[in-house]
Amino acid sequence: MTSLPVLPFRLGLQQRVLPGYRQPFFDTLARSCQGGLGVFAGQPRPAEMIESGPGLQTARYFPATNHHLLSGTLYTCWQGGLLAWLENWQPDALIVEANPRYLSTPAGVSWMHARRRPVIGWGLGAPAASGALAGLRRVARRAFLRQFDALLVYSAQGAAQYAGLGLNPDRIFVASNAMAPRPTNPVPPRPPAPAGRPVVLFVGRLQARKRIDLLLQACARLPAAVQPALWVVGGGPEQPGLEALAKSVYPAAQFFGPRFGPELDQLFCQADLFVLPGTGGLAVQQAMSFGLPVIVAEGDGTQSDLVRPGSGWLVAPGSLESLTACLAAALADFPRLRRMGLESYRIVAEEVNVEAMAAVFCRAVTAACQGRG
Repeated sequence: MTSLPVLPFRLGLQQRVLPGYRQPFFDTLARSCQGGLGVFAGQPRPAEMIESGPGLQTARYFPATNHHLLSGTLYTCWQGGLLAWLENWQPDALIVEANPRYLSTPAGVSWMHARRRPVIGWGLGAPAASGALAGLRRVARRAFLRQFDALLVYSAQGAAQYAGLGLNPDRIFVASNAMAPRPTNPVPPRPPAPAGRPVVLFVGRLQARKRIDLLLQACARLPAAVQPALWVVGGGPEQPGLEALAKSVYPAAQFFGPRFGPELDQLFCQADLFVLPGTGGLAVQQAMSFGLPVIVAEGDGTQSDLVRPGSGWLVAPGSLESLTACLAAALADFPRLRRMGLESYRIVAEEVNVEAMAAVFCRAVTAACQGRG
């Protein structure tokens, strides 16, 4: 069990946007801050389709004015109002996204350092640069990251990348990416093997990057005797096209549309396996809290500390062959599948949840404050 430390001061946290899935974490972190937690964030671009959620309950939200500049690989963002917010909120420590594309962040770092207050960068890591300017990009990235008093990163892979740039490993803290609190429900009872077709579940927004098309094709490639019932939960712009594809490729797929609360919980309880064939794994941790083994497309390393050989499989992104083989292996051994589900539950109950993530943030902030003191 993870108990939250107490931060005896006021904390500020900058985000480009405030997605709904992050709000439980920010409210959990706010409960550790005796002086409160202020979150400074702006609005996304309409094409990003980022859902905002119900709003913060414990942390305080301060709106930024996001100016989105250019697009694609040249995208940058200037957040208007950052210094005014710092003057108003007066945080004793500040956490910012460690992203050089956010052009206003260095001014915020300078404001904090001029007052001998620490700034902690929060990022994904620093993959090796390539191309003719790789050396210059590496130098620029190292210089950008060295302005922070500590670094928070989602995975051990990301931490190794930061350390590889010559940054102090003692100032790098791994906070495994979590979207949900520690589960309070017990593992749902499941029979040793399903009475009929096993149920493969997907939950998430139906967008092209989620690759539900691959999941439909992979199920269709399985031998008829082991083909599962495929339950697709969620809504989004791709739903009509996916339903049409399912009719021709895999009619056993069932589309439930958006489901929340007890309705969604019931679907998790009835499933045998959770699959995320594309990017954006917000429901992976939730599925594991219901004792489900998981198959997840390998991305930037943020899933590697959550999805382990004992709890699931990481598959090559965009590979129909890899996903099909993994599904076949998973559905061939139900006793193993049930054991993996129990390990999934243990991981999210003991290691990867918003309480554990908040505890690491508190340790990073405490270390940064001690370093500035």
